[in-house]
Amino acid sequence: MIKKLASHLGKYKRASILTPTLSALEAIMDVLLPLLMAFIIDEGISKNDMGAILKYGLLTFLVAAVALALGILAGRFAAEASTGFAGNLRDAMYENIQRFSFSNIDKFSTAGLVTRMTTDVTNLQNAFQMIMRMCVRAPVHLIFALIMACMINVHLTGIFIVAIIFLVVLLVGIMVPTFKLFDKVFKSYDNLNASVQENVAAIRVVKSFVREGYENEKYSKACDYLYKQFVKAESRLSFNNPAMLTAVYGCNLALSWFGANFVLKGTITTGQLNALFGYVMNILMSLMMLSMAFVMLSMSAASAKRIVEVLDEKTDLGEPEKPVFEMKDGGIEFDHVTFKYKHGTGNAVLTDINFTIKPGETIGIIGGTGSAKSSLVQLIPRLYDVDSGAVRIGGVDVRDYDMDLLRKDVSMVLQKNVLFSGTILDNLRWGDENATEEECIQAAKLACADEFIERFPDKYNTWIEQGGSNVSGGQKQRLTIARALLRKPKVLILDDSTSAVDTATDAKIRRAFREQIPNTTKIIIAQRISSVQDADRILVLDNGRIDGLGTHEELLATNKIYQEVYNSQMQGGGDFDKQGGEL
Repeated sequence: MIKKLASHLGKYKRASILTPTLSALEAIMDVLLPLLMAFIIDEGISKNDMGAILKYGLLTFLVAAVALALGILAGRFAAEASTGFAGNLRDAMYENIQRFSFSNIDKFSTAGLVTRMTTDVTNLQNAFQMIMRMCVRAPVHLIFALIMACMINVHLTGIFIVAIIFLVVLLVGIMVPTFKLFDKVFKSYDNLNASVQENVAAIRVVKSFVREGYENEKYSKACDYLYKQFVKAESRLSFNNPAMLTAVYGCNLALSWFGANFVLKGTITTGQLNALFGYVMNILMSLMMLSMAFVMLSMSAASAKRIVEVLDEKTDLGEPEKPVFEMKDGGIEFDHVTFKYKHGTGNAVLTDINFTIKPGETIGIIGGTGSAKSSLVQLIPRLYDVDSGAVRIGGVDVRDYDMDLLRKDVSMVLQKNVLFSGTILDNLRWGDENATEEECIQAAKLACADEFIERFPDKYNTWIEQGGSNVSGGQKQRLTIARALLRKPKVLILDDSTSAVDTATDAKIRRAFREQIPNTTKIIIAQRISSVQDADRILVLDNGRIDGLGTHEELLATNKIYQEVYNSQMQGGGDFDKQGGEL
């Protein structure tokens, strides 16, 4: 895991090396200060030698100034390295997420991915900065202070050894149980973020059903659970400070008692005893810094694990060794296809799907909720891969195409329409970033979007709010259809993407498709019979299996499911708003 994370240092390796080097030198300078103070006391004050006081005083000032300069430089390089490292990690995670297939994304919740890219990366950034400084400075301080103390008096150094053993045992007993607690804490962050995200995304529904109280209660429960986990973890860590103070006061008392006797016996000088007091604080503060570093590391260990999970996740839609870069036509073949969302486990969503679509043909797909209509069409642009069988376009298995080419030539309007903040032109150019305004207008006309765009004061420069919140459902659907048409695809898939459009406009769109893009293979998923009845053929799905395939007239005569859907819609007064209104 460490090797995986370290590989993302990039250009910040130099700063990552300089920081601990400078921190170690700073620690050495700090260790010299008590020794210099001993010389000032023994050689200057005790002998009333002003020259010695000035000499060692000036040397002390110089060492302190060097230590300060080294500390400033170490801090600067630490900030540069840790911030850059965090930025690289976020970039790497985001880039890897872009390559995920839908099945990869299904493993991580959206809130979980957001937490990993924000809170977890920040924790790791802080831990990395601490490792470069404290985890180098503290051991160097500790080792050199012990060496200096031994040089003064080996017997008194035993006090330090006892204190070190006491603190190490106590800190290990405190730290180890907290590792699992912090793992739970960051999972709680996921639940908290999920609650916020769900509430904000569905705020209209929440307010429509007057469920603010319920959502507040759900959020409060998530907050309360996070609070309890944090309190539990921090309560254990709160023993660090008492343990440290016990060791400090114990050392000072022992050193005062035994040190005074050594001074009286003439074994050590007053200045050396003063230096030992300084080294006691150096040693114990070093241990305290290490304990703080362990706290941060225990928190960041869980974060690092969660970050590496995202970095290590490999898309299950790999590129072929020798990709095909040209699609002959939009002819589609499903060759005995079986598909499961969890490959190798669970129930089959699609079973033994076997049919062909000719280039330029219009195919309607109809079926009840859960009949796997969307699952079927998502196999065509390789949003998922089949478990067995094959899906071919233009006679070539979709797994053999270059991914970018496949998804450019197979344009899909998903069931959930998404628009992005920007102008209408900006949104349309998601289909083709180099499209001219005339091409965008032509695509909008094909999708019957031009008629409402022209009514806006700013027309095609009208600003679309995030998620398309300032346009209606039908307008949003027509804009996403126009965006898909700009790709000039060989295959166009509409996944129930005219459900919010009135039947008159729906008919206009289908007529425009028939007249303007006759060579494009068109697949239309719909709940309304009127949206598919004039298709060349209609596919009826039931529980992931083909129940019927034929024209409107053929299915009306032979297929029970199609008959039931047709009769229920006709008996209910037909499709809504035949006069051309819009939801």
